[in-house]
Formats: sequence, C-alpha cells, structure tokens
Amino acid sequence: MFTGIIETLGEIKNLEKNGSNLNITIKSTITQELKIDQSVAHNGVCLTVVKIEDNNYTVTAIDETLQKTNLGELKVGDNVNLERAMVLGARLDGHIVQGHVDQTGVCTTIQEQDGSWIFTFEYDADLNNVTIEKGSITIDGTSLTVVGSDKNSFSVAIIPYTYEHTNFNSYKIGTVVNLEFDVIGKYVARLLELRK
Repeated sequence: MFTGIIETLGEIKNLEKNGSNLNITIKSTITQELKIDQSVAHNGVCLTVVKIEDNNYTVTAIDETLQKTNLGELKVGDNVNLERAMVLGARLDGHIVQGHVDQTGVCTTIQEQDGSWIFTFEYDADLNNVTIEKGSITIDGTSLTVVGSDKNSFSVAIIPYTYEHTNFNSYKIGTVVNLEFDVIGKYVARLLELRK
C-alpha cells in the first residue's frame, strides 16, 4: 500500500532481459535504507527488491507488468518516481494507492499557467476506468487531483514542487504514463456494472 507521495527519483542504470522478465537496476538516494524482499513503487508499479549493491538495487518486472505499464519503454538514464510502502500509523498525505497499474495513458497537452502546469492525458475508456472532477488519480505513482474529466481523458494541475521533484518535468506530448484509478471509484463502477 502506498500514498502516491513520491520520495525521490531513481536513475535507471541497467536493463537486463531474463526470459520474458526484465531486471531493472536503479541508482537511488534511498538504496541504503532498502532491504531484499521490500516493496517499492516504480512509476506507480509495486516491485520487489531482489538485489542491493552499493547505491544500486535491482527489481524484476514480469511480462504481464511490462505489457500493462510503461516499464517496458524504460531506457538507461531515465528517471523513475520512487516511493516505499506506507508505514502503518503514518499520515496518509496522498490517497490510497495499491501499486497496481490499471492501464497506461498518453500525454496530449501541456499548458503552462502562471507558475504551474496543466497536463491532459487520454486513456482507453473501453477498459471501464473513470475519473471525476476533484477525484483522485495516480500518474506514474504520483497522487493527484483531477481538475477536468471527460469520458476518455482528464487533466491535472502540477505545482512547481511536484514538477521539480517527480518525472513530470520530462513529460512531452506523446509520453506514455502509468495510471492507477481511485480504488473506491473502481469498486463503485464495478457494483453499478453488476446491477445492470
């Protein structure tokens, strides 16, 4: 369980295929605080630490994860958003994030707005995920509030701190991002679907 409050950025140092899996090695300022078998969210994807060496650690993404997320598009030198699992009893500053990406989306517009930015993303509405204005959404592991919502797209406002301390500063038109929709909204949508 995560909060969507990004702790730091990690730099991709190595990508190694192992059958259909991908071993991802990351350099991070939190590496020395990690341990083998610990869960860490990488661009919102919960992965298990399998190796630690100096300031680098390695996680493994299986084929299904690579197919459903943007992790398969990573290149050496890319930055990923990192968050360790929530500590029971700590403040929940973001929202409840599972680390299970529902689908990817594509950045369609970026508008600078007097010191902040409005990012708009499109996604495949056929997968029955929904957003609502003022609802929660997780983009590459970052907990955000939806400021505009349509059937297959939504917008979020990014303040300078978030822009500088997450990988939002590397987004361009066409960037593929991981989306985890609000868990409560997903259950409500599923219940309504079952009642039809």
